[in-house]
Amino acid sequence: MNEIPITIHLDDVTFQLKEYQNFDWLVSLGRVFTVFDQQDSGNICFGIEKGGKKNFIKFAGAKTMEYTGDPADAIANLKQATLLYEELKHNRLVELVDHFEVQNGYVAIFNWFNGECLHSHWSFPPPAKYSDPDSPFYRFKQLSIEERLISLDHIFSFHVRVEEKNYVAIDFYDGSILYNFETNTIKICDIDLYKKKPYINTMGRLWGSSRFMSPEEFELGAVIDGKTNVFNMGAIAFALLGGERDRSFAKWEAGKELYDVVSRAVEKNKKQRYTSVKEFYLEWEAACNKISMKK
Repeated sequence: MNEIPITIHLDDVTFQLKEYQNFDWLVSLGRVFTVFDQQDSGNICFGIEKGGKKNFIKFAGAKTMEYTGDPADAIANLKQATLLYEELKHNRLVELVDHFEVQNGYVAIFNWFNGECLHSHWSFPPPAKYSDPDSPFYRFKQLSIEERLISLDHIFSFHVRVEEKNYVAIDFYDGSILYNFETNTIKICDIDLYKKKPYINTMGRLWGSSRFMSPEEFELGAVIDGKTNVFNMGAIAFALLGGERDRSFAKWEAGKELYDVVSRAVEKNKKQRYTSVKEFYLEWEAACNKISMKK
């Protein structure tokens, strides 16, 4: 039997949940000016403003329309995630400023970053994502190769830190990337499922977008390690500078040197990839330097 959704009104926003939830704690933090309620993670997110300062609020505990799991699991995941944001703190990662329990849930508060998500499927579901001039992903692909290379450099440098801290990136994809088109700056968000090494695939198909996932992320019992993250980094490069799933040179925009680097990164056979994100990043930088010297 389908549940009748409950409509919630908070300041400037209206959204629906499967069950009523008290948000008095949220209204006390400031004026709610936007809501992100389309996630299937069990979280619902808000933008709030108080005294001219904006924050991004992530809340677990509500029965959101897209979530089919147990809210208790979502709460446990968000609690665990706050430790990740603290340990992996980086100038390219959204900044966690506070986190605490409330009645029937858990709250994480981040500094607001005025960026647009490159996989805003709620506003621009494919194919509009790739063809609508208003789509953040389409607009990003119209940026110069140099601007996109800077963004990738920031993504790679963050994941070198992830690796140094002995974590693997699970569920990193273009929906984890926020881009500010006015300042040409990037932030990474939603690292909630990153895991400490050693990590074994106990699910079969891990969380994530298949567009960016390595073969071992579909294989029960497979080791998920630095070479897995090398694949992820190569796949994101193909999305931002090439044809995404079409990894042909014909679709690649950034020259043969870089193409050769990312092609090795996305080898299906793990043994043929770079051994670590750091090794991949060093090869990527060397190829970028070769291109610069030619100019």
